[in-house]
Amino acid sequence: MNPIDIIYAGLFALQDYLSAHVLTCLIPAFFIAGAIAVFVTKKSVLRYFGANTKKYLSYSIASISGAILAVCSCTVLPLFASIYKRGAGIGPATAFLFSGPAINILAIVLTAQILGYQIGLARALSAVFMAIVIGLIMAFIFRKEESEKQKSSNIFENMSDAQHSRSIVISVFFFLTLVLILVIGAASSDYLSWMFKLPIIFVLIFLVVLILWRFFSKDEISRWGLETWNLTKKIVPILLIGVFIVGIIGGIAAFFVPEADADTAVGFLISPYLGENSVLSCFISSIIGAILYIPTLLEVAIVGNLFGYSSGLMSDGPALSLLLAGPSLSLPNMIVITKVMGAKKAVVYFGLVVILATFAGYLYGVIIS
Repeated sequence: MNPIDIIYAGLFALQDYLSAHVLTCLIPAFFIAGAIAVFVTKKSVLRYFGANTKKYLSYSIASISGAILAVCSCTVLPLFASIYKRGAGIGPATAFLFSGPAINILAIVLTAQILGYQIGLARALSAVFMAIVIGLIMAFIFRKEESEKQKSSNIFENMSDAQHSRSIVISVFFFLTLVLILVIGAASSDYLSWMFKLPIIFVLIFLVVLILWRFFSKDEISRWGLETWNLTKKIVPILLIGVFIVGIIGGIAAFFVPEADADTAVGFLISPYLGENSVLSCFISSIIGAILYIPTLLEVAIVGNLFGYSSGLMSDGPALSLLLAGPSLSLPNMIVITKVMGAKKAVVYFGLVVILATFAGYLYGVIIS
């Protein structure tokens, strides 16, 4: 086993990742996530989780809160503990607990860009659906507790959001412009060449600057830049180290699979278990995702490169199952959740995540095949 070849495998994986995805995908996504964190307040999301809140409202907000809050499986825990202990209904609270990391906007964008728009869209829709179903089932099973909370719930009633002079139309147009920069920049050159991309992106950036100058304060712009930088410095180093380690693992595995290279070796090894779309394969994938601690965004590299989805060695169903269960659960995460909710509720929640991720993956595999 040549150590140099193993290191080269890690460097090549990192080089491919940087050249293909950072400029056109990650940088615009970080700016969007930073804007969401600053201009869409957490209070405006969390205040609607009380047991007395209309179900259609609380579950709708809880199920999409991940896109707004952009948190990982660790960051969501203090938020969940806070809203749960302050009186949030078990249903909306667990819907929020799942959706927080599952619908992280950066992860969804990266999934679509690297693994394909079909599985990216399937991940987003499945995560929203799972969050609602998990919350409703938890609320039904523990309905006695819900009934007690409805009598005394006053969660976040004193919270109020800052009022801004700009209209909702301006805010929506601002975010839409940022999203268009991301979508156009990340679009395949097979569909849109850079000769057309660059002028369009230039115009969109000019519109963003114009909107900021006209409708946003200097303090808001400064906080946006600071939040974007904070997200970048927290996530990017871990992400790059993770991609490098994934490449090294592939290099090591290549010595045990002579017919494969570093990019496909692990996929060859696990293909007998995750290479077909069966309920068992999706269940195994969900269990792997639930046990592993996967830093934010690294699940895309693990599924695409390490497990060989991008090489066709991992089937569609197990890939989606891991993408759904992996970001939401891990052994450290489950320990904290058990302490917050108690063992009975925690075990039910863990089981629901694994079971629903299994069947969501299997159904996707059946549809896509």
